[in-house]
Amino acid sequence: MQKIRVVEIFYSLQGEGANTGKPAVFVRLAGCNLDCSYCDTDWKSGKEMSVEEILLEIKKYPSKMVIWTGGEPTLQLTDEWLSHFSEFYNCIETNGTNSVPSGIDYISCSPKVSVEVLRKNFSKVNEFRFPVKKGYILPDINDLPRADNYFLSPIFEGNDLLQNKKNAENLEFCVNFIKENPTWILSFQSHKFLGFR
Repeated sequence: MQKIRVVEIFYSLQGEGANTGKPAVFVRLAGCNLDCSYCDTDWKSGKEMSVEEILLEIKKYPSKMVIWTGGEPTLQLTDEWLSHFSEFYNCIETNGTNSVPSGIDYISCSPKVSVEVLRKNFSKVNEFRFPVKKGYILPDINDLPRADNYFLSPIFEGNDLLQNKKNAENLEFCVNFIKENPTWILSFQSHKFLGFR
């Protein structure tokens, strides 16, 4: 079976979304079909790994939750690949540009595409996590595919987080929007604030 390119595999707690605080093994895959200015991942690097090598690494840790992330994991992850990981609770973090393999148990979509593309690729996701800057125009929830949770995630750039004026404005924009539209929920990258990966 063909190998896939992996940036890193590490064990930590999920820092955002509905699974915040849960331990998981993160498998960060190389490659992306977008180039977002606020991305915090060096997805251009990576080494080729086999199913067996990845399984060996994952099984070093006690958690049964595996989060396939990137880059954009749908560029490499297939049904055939995931069939070897059926003993785990497989989650994916995707930008929404492609549909996800059928072996995924939990879909977290951080959309970077139009509502039409999302509707083509998904009938339902577990969560949407929209990265938002001040002034961002959000879609009507009723136009989106169904989701268990609709999150707004303020974009934080740089190392000073809330000391950065733009970051603080992005957070304030999200908080005010959610107060006016209470179906939405705030999610932020708590691991960055708390100092863990």
